Amino acid sequence: MIGVIADDVTGGTDVAAALRRQGLRTLLCFGTPDELPAQQPVNAAVISLKTRTAPVATAVEQSQAAALRLSRAGANRLYFKYCSTFDSTAQGNIGPVLDALGQATGGDPVVTTPSSPEHGRTQYQGYLFVDGTLLAESPMRHHPLTPMRDSFLPRLLDAQSAHPGCAVLDHTVVSGGADRIRSTIRQHAGHTRYLLADALTDGDLYAIAQACEDLPLVAGAAGLAGALARVHAERSASAPGDRAGRPVRPDGPAVALAGSCSRRTLEQIDAMRAAGRPVHRLDPLTDREPASLADRALAWYDDLGSRATEAGPLIHSSMPPHALRDVQHALGLERSASILEAALGRIARGLAERGVTRLVIAGGETSGAVVSALGVDGGQVGAEAARGVPWIHTAAGLDILLKSGNFGERDLLLTATAAGGAR
Repeated sequence: MIGVIADDVTGGTDVAAALRRQGLRTLLCFGTPDELPAQQPVNAAVISLKTRTAPVATAVEQSQAAALRLSRAGANRLYFKYCSTFDSTAQGNIGPVLDALGQATGGDPVVTTPSSPEHGRTQYQGYLFVDGTLLAESPMRHHPLTPMRDSFLPRLLDAQSAHPGCAVLDHTVVSGGADRIRSTIRQHAGHTRYLLADALTDGDLYAIAQACEDLPLVAGAAGLAGALARVHAERSASAPGDRAGRPVRPDGPAVALAGSCSRRTLEQIDAMRAAGRPVHRLDPLTDREPASLADRALAWYDDLGSRATEAGPLIHSSMPPHALRDVQHALGLERSASILEAALGRIARGLAERGVTRLVIAGGETSGAVVSALGVDGGQVGAEAARGVPWIHTAAGLDILLKSGNFGERDLLLTATAAGGAR
C-alpha cells in the first residue's frame, strides 16, 4: 500500500484523485485518525494535514504521527505531497518535514520534484516554471502567506533542511530512462540527502517513478504520485481498477465558498458574477468579528429564498492583490487570515444546518478551515470535477469539492454548483 502525507487539504484531494485515476482504490482522511477505517481492498491511503504554514515543530510532529499511522496500517512506502509551486516559508515546512520523514524511513537519497506538467508546473535544471514562467515571476510571488521569490529549488530546499547540498537529477539523466536514473541515484547514496528531479513531461515522471518505486520515501506534487500509482498498478495484480469514469456531479443544494486570492480563483469568481449568480463578499475591514461576518452571510443566504436552490450562490473573502495588501496592512497577515477562515468555517456549518448538501471550496487554507469546522474526517474519493479536483462523498451525506486556488477552468465554480446532477 502507498501511504501519502499531504501538507494541506486540497493537496490531499489532488493526490487522491491522481491515485484513483490510475486504478488504485484510495482512502482519504482529513487529519490523522486513531486508526485507518477498514475499507478493503485499499491500495493507497492519503492523510491530509494542515501543515503548510503551521509552525515548524507542529508540522513535523503531525507529519511523523501520520507516517506512523500509515506504516501501522500496512503502507510499505511513503509519499510526502507538497504543492506543485513548492510554496513554503523561509523556515519550512518542506525541508523540516522531509528531514523527519527521511530519518524515520532511512530514505537516502530522497528523490523529489514538484513537476506536474498537466498543471503547467515543470522543473528544468533545478528551476521551477509555472505555465512557462519562472516561479518567482509568476503570480505566486504575490501569495499572501507563502510568497515565492526564488525559482531555484536547490537553494530553497537547502535553506530549510538540516541536510544542505541537495543535487539536481538533470534532464539529460531523466531523459535517459529509468535505468540511468537508478544508476545516478545509487551514485548519490550515502552523501546526498535530496535529489531534485527535472521533469518536463508525464513521460519523464513515469521514468522517475519506475526508478523510485522501491524507495521507502519519495516526495513531490501530485504528478509524481500519479506516476508512482501507474507503476504500482502495472506491477500489482491486486489493483481493483477503480478508475475514474465520466465526470459525475452530485445533486442537491449547492454553495461555493472561496477564500483563495489566486488569479484563477478570482477569474472563477468573475465568471459567477458574469453569469448572474448571487454573490456575497466578506469584508474584514468593516466587520472584524468572525461570528458577525458569518451571521451576515447566512442572513444574506436566507434572504435568497428559492434563488439559493435554483443556482448555487457564492460567498467569498477572495480579493485582488491591492485589496489584500490593504487588509493585511490594517489587520496584520495572521489576524486577517484567521478572521476570514473562522468566518468561512462558521458559514459552512450554518449552510449544512440549512440543508446544503454540496459545498464547493476554493483555497487550501479555506478548505482546511471548512473541513475542520464541519468535523469531516474523510470520505470516498469520487469523480473529478476538474483535473485534480475530485468530489469527496462523506458518510454524513455531504458532498464536498475542495479546490486548490490555482486549479480548475474559469467556469468550475459555475458548473460544480449548477442545479441538477447525478451520482
